[in-house]
Amino acid sequence: MCLSIPGQVVSVDDGAPGDLRMGRVAFGGITKEVCLAYVPEADVGDYVIVHVGFAISKLNQEDAQQVFSYLAELGDLGDLGELSAAREV
Repeated sequence: MCLSIPGQVVSVDDGAPGDLRMGRVAFGGITKEVCLAYVPEADVGDYVIVHVGFAISKLNQEDAQQVFSYLAELGDLGDLGELSAAREV
């Protein structure tokens, strides 16, 4: 089973010409470097779905929060931190 998780883009680095577009994405209290090449329209403040280090689509804040709520109900936020931290992003 594969899992993709929403996160909020906190910075974008377009790099040099020919480089992949990268950014920092926050998942609650954790921030990871993510490839944004598949979502060139994503900008700081947007929510994206991330799978194995690649943002694969954008989504709105309400949908992202709903996913965090579902994970909290399952008790499966794990490395994503507390639900309250996820909602502060």
